[in-house]
Amino acid sequence: MKAKEYRDKETDAIALELAEQNKKLFELRNQAVTEKLENPGLLKKTRREIARIRTILHERELAAKTVAAK
Repeated sequence: MKAKEYRDKETDAIALELAEQNKKLFELRNQAVTEKLENPGLLKKTRREIARIRTILHERELAAKTVAAK
């Protein structure tokens, strides 16, 4: 999913997606260890997706702090 699509979602939905992506990454790492991973590129894509989600959540957190500080 693109960053713009995440920005359009609610914070709770993004947090749920983050949990799903973390679970997916865990499963992919297990497959990599047991040499059952068919596409190693999925590890990289999943890590980037997690980073994208965490960035959006952090941006929202900072925006909330600046609004509260005013």
